[in-house]
Amino acid sequence: MTAPSEVLLEVDDLTVGFPTEDGIVQAVRGVSYQVRRGDAVGIVGESGSGKSVTSLAVMGLLPRNARITGSIRLLGEELLGRTDDAMSKIRGNKVAMIFQDPLTSLNPVYTVGVQIAEAIQAHHSVGKVRAMQRAAELLEVVGIPNPQLRVNSYPHEMSGGMRQRVVIAIAMANDPDLIIADEPTTALDVTVQAQVLEALEAARKETGAALVLITHDLGVIAGHADRVNVMYAGKLVETGTVDEIFYQPRMPYTLGLLGSLPRIDESGRPRLIPITGTPPSLLNLPPGCPFGPRCPKVRDLCEASEPALTGTTNPRHQAACHFHTELASATAEEVFS
Repeated sequence: MTAPSEVLLEVDDLTVGFPTEDGIVQAVRGVSYQVRRGDAVGIVGESGSGKSVTSLAVMGLLPRNARITGSIRLLGEELLGRTDDAMSKIRGNKVAMIFQDPLTSLNPVYTVGVQIAEAIQAHHSVGKVRAMQRAAELLEVVGIPNPQLRVNSYPHEMSGGMRQRVVIAIAMANDPDLIIADEPTTALDVTVQAQVLEALEAARKETGAALVLITHDLGVIAGHADRVNVMYAGKLVETGTVDEIFYQPRMPYTLGLLGSLPRIDESGRPRLIPITGTPPSLLNLPPGCPFGPRCPKVRDLCEASEPALTGTTNPRHQAACHFHTELASATAEEVFS
């Protein structure tokens, strides 16, 4: 049993809905997970599965009309219900977030050094000169060459990969306990992606921060996460260690994601295996298992009731499938062929 002091972030039965003219869109439905100090937790799933909304709820950045219930505790302190002023003391200090598009995260009219220094001065009483010195030090940590000169550069003078590293430098400026990275490498080529991920690992090493990594790229998850949360239709449908998720998946949706992943360590595989259909509307979810209309193993029980997230052979490896025991040795080819 993990000691309570080791739990950094605890999300419990989090539900997020957005009112529309047609009704409430349930973007997140009863999500619960923990992040322990020093952990790297990956969150994967298709677009619209609720990955980013869950993390925006942690940061207190959802719009005012969002209907949020449940609990989000950071170091044992409840975050839901706090005012924006109270959350401003936490954001960037105890919890930092790296967004998908660095160009929209950075202010085009200020140099990157000024923006990093501003993040430092927002939480610490330091002078401008010392803050700019620290900004140059952070740029060096994330691998930007000539940091003493680059602190005076504007965002448009940098490449996409360098801008993302600047955002990582801002995130680590105040030695946060937790860094949330939302699709930090989506728009980057493979070489630059590797450099950005190295910068992210350098940031974790420098600050000792835990990491929540949101991505579509299962290869990134395999190399940089300890545990994986798979989301579908606003809920967690499988959780476990990287090895459990990649080598012993117990949810057809997880098998489908792995089947659509190119592999260079296997020969004789003719083609990738797609998941047919599209994710359901979160405004009008079908009865039973949300993945049922796309699942080749669907049965009457699946259409009658939505499966709960339950333990498999390992209590910490959980899957939301009525028939997860039958998938113990199944492959994507067998399930989706």
